[in-house]
Amino acid sequence: MEAIGQTVLGFAISVAFACLLASFAFTVYRLVRGPSFADRVVALDFLMLIGIGFITVKAIVSSEYSYIDVAIAMALVAFLATVAFSRYIYRRAQTTGTEPNEDLEEGSALEGAEMPSNTRASQGGEA
Repeated sequence: MEAIGQTVLGFAISVAFACLLASFAFTVYRLVRGPSFADRVVALDFLMLIGIGFITVKAIVSSEYSYIDVAIAMALVAFLATVAFSRYIYRRAQTTGTEPNEDLEEGSALEGAEMPSNTRASQGGEA
């Protein structure tokens, strides 16, 4: 009975690696292709999740479960990076007066945008 379990586990690990590899390829395509900055941020977040998947499957294969701690730390970093990118997209949209999901052309992100009035230069201080 144990031999059947090992065979099924080996097959499941092979399928998991294949699915993760296919997901990685599609996500890299979305990262390169875009079309908007928000799509690229989601693709980067998903790449982190795929990396966590690879680490988890590697932990199962090698029976070295300390890899799970690394995966948990990566998940926390991925969450914080997603929050930071989301805030950046939101603030950029507020500054430029566009929708957060519109793709801005190169160099047009600051054209016509007003600078915040609470900067040092506007208060008479040095920049």
